[in-house]
This record gives sequence, structure tokens and C-alpha cells, in this order.
Amino acid sequence: MTITSLPKENAASPDFLLNRGVGSARCADRTPQRGVSTGDAQQPCEEAKAQKAFGAQDDSALLDEYSRTVVSAVARVAPAVVNIDIKQRFNVPRGAREISGNGSGFIITPDGFILTNSHVVHEANSITVNLQDGRDYPAQLTGDDPDTDLAVIRIDAPQLAHVRLADSENLRVGQLVIAIGNPLGFQASVTAGVISALGRSMHAQSGRLIDNIIQTDAALNPGNSGGPLVNSAGEVVGVNTAMIRPAQGICFAIASNTAKLVAGWLIRDGRIRRSYIGVAGQNVPIHPRVVRFYGLPLRTAVLVVSVEKNSPAERAGLREGDLVVAFNDQPIGSVHHLHKVLVGDQIGVSARLTVIRHTEKLELPILPAESQPLR
Repeated sequence: MTITSLPKENAASPDFLLNRGVGSARCADRTPQRGVSTGDAQQPCEEAKAQKAFGAQDDSALLDEYSRTVVSAVARVAPAVVNIDIKQRFNVPRGAREISGNGSGFIITPDGFILTNSHVVHEANSITVNLQDGRDYPAQLTGDDPDTDLAVIRIDAPQLAHVRLADSENLRVGQLVIAIGNPLGFQASVTAGVISALGRSMHAQSGRLIDNIIQTDAALNPGNSGGPLVNSAGEVVGVNTAMIRPAQGICFAIASNTAKLVAGWLIRDGRIRRSYIGVAGQNVPIHPRVVRFYGLPLRTAVLVVSVEKNSPAERAGLREGDLVVAFNDQPIGSVHHLHKVLVGDQIGVSARLTVIRHTEKLELPILPAESQPLR
């Protein structure tokens, strides 16, 4: 590489690193060129100063608009955000032991129903809700669904502010979102960020995959669990649920459409009904020759690792080593796919399971039973 030195009169001033604006560096010290009037030389400097002033005003206006948007959204939602204190008692060899914890939630109806995470209130012996105005109320567990990490509790209190759940299908990557909650016991904390990705999946504590997870860089900490993720209009688009501790800016929320569906079932029935067939399985690739021979739409299947005694799978004749490739003609390529088709509507309804046994394709009639809730 050859480095050529410029003459001193043509050397660029290091002031350009300060990004002062086009033509603004050292305008007052510039010597007019021969044949050019002083007025003409000053004109570019005046234009540069005007551009600089306009840019500063424009940035200030954008910043003020951003601040007003966040403040307005928080003002609409914050009164409905609550702090949840729980106590759990465990029997240990030396007697009973009690531990406490806390999380967040938000009021979804004026008659006291509160949406939060399942892992916040699961197996709690007592639940206390702290409202934004300082009132405390005991709460009762209405319903709990560990498979989606959502739960509904209820308090008996008058004059309750509540939120509106938006349609999460309208979200876009890069959209402004605001997280409100009680991280580490600091009540009514607000963080803002953007939607980093949509359509993520993550495992619930029960082992099932939760679909349509929102990834955001709005900072979340322990205690934010169950709090709302809000859009710029002050509508809830997600329920904050998890973060990756070693990472920075990778946090997750359950989409509001999932929350609306689950909350409705929990308020009505107290639980979510799902079907099961009684197998343990793992995702495996199918031999390419088998895929081509049977014209299978997917190259993966669920390998049956074990069959539960007296289960629908055992009664249907399913064996260890079978590959489940379809359920009622719906292709099955993973355990997650199998979970998605085993919904409440399938309980007690005859279905057809397509399996590959060695190299033979079999159709097995099966009658899914109701899955028992996690305890």
C-alpha cells in the first residue's frame, strides 16, 4: 500500500469526525477565492448552518415523538399491570418449608380476571396481587396451563382498569414494543425495544413446544414474567415469559392471539383439554428409499421409543421402532407436529395413524384419550 501525503493547504481537518454537517467545518476561516465576492463565499456557509439547524430540530422532533408514543402507551396500560406475590410450602424431612416469589400480570376484564405466566403461580399455596394504586388483594387460581405457560387468576376488587389484547398477526419485525412489569421487585418498570423476530418456538416446562413466540430486545429480568408486551397504541401484543441469561437483548413473549384463546378456555373450564395416544418418541430422518417408494411428503418422522401400558397406542397395536408419518392423513414430521394435531376435539374420536414398520406402510385405527393435566 502506498501512502501519499497531501500538501498542508489541502489537508482535511480532523473536525469531520464530529459529523458537523456538510460544508460546516471552519466556514468562518475560509479565504475567498480569486474573482469570487465575499458574499458569494459566505452563501455556502449560511446554507450549511441552516441545514445543521434543521437537522438538529428534526432529530429533536423525532425524539420527542418517540418519547410521547412510549409515555402514552404506558399511561394506558400501566394502571392494569399488577405485581403478584406467591408462597409455596414444601414438606422436607425436618418439617414444612415455605418459599416466596413474585412476578407480574395484567388485568384483562373489569371483574378481576388477571393473565400471567403458569410458572409464576403454578402450585402456589397463596397468591397476593398488588395493584398500581397500592391496594392488595388475595387471588384465586382460575386456571393454569403449563403447556403454554399461561395462567388466569382472579381478585374481587372494584374499579379495575383493564387492557385490550391486540391481534398479534398484525405485528411486523422492527415494530416498537414496550415491556411493563416488576423486575427484581422494582414495581412498574418500563423498557422499550423492537420486535426482533416472529414465529419462534420454545419449550414449555411441560416439554411441549409453544408456537408463535415473539422475540424482542426490550430488556426483561426475573420478575417481568407475566407482564404485558405493548405496542405503540397501548394494546397488549404479548405476555412476557422468558429471556436467555447469557445473551443481551434476546427475550421472548407469548403472542396475544395464543393468550386470548387459552385465557378464554381457562376462564370457562379452568383448564385446556388435550388428547394423547401414550407414546414417547423422537424425531428421526426417514431412509430416502422409503421416502421415494411411498411418496412421503416429509423426510422426517416420529420414532416410537416406548409405548405406555393400557394406552390408546398400545390398544391400536403401535410398537417400539415404528415410524409415525401421518395422523388422519396430516403429515407428521416431528413430535411437535404430533402435539399440534392432538387437540381437545380429538378426545374419544376415532382417528387413523399411518406408520412405517421396517419397510411396510400400515394404517392403524386409534382412539385418542384425554391427557391429564400436569401436577
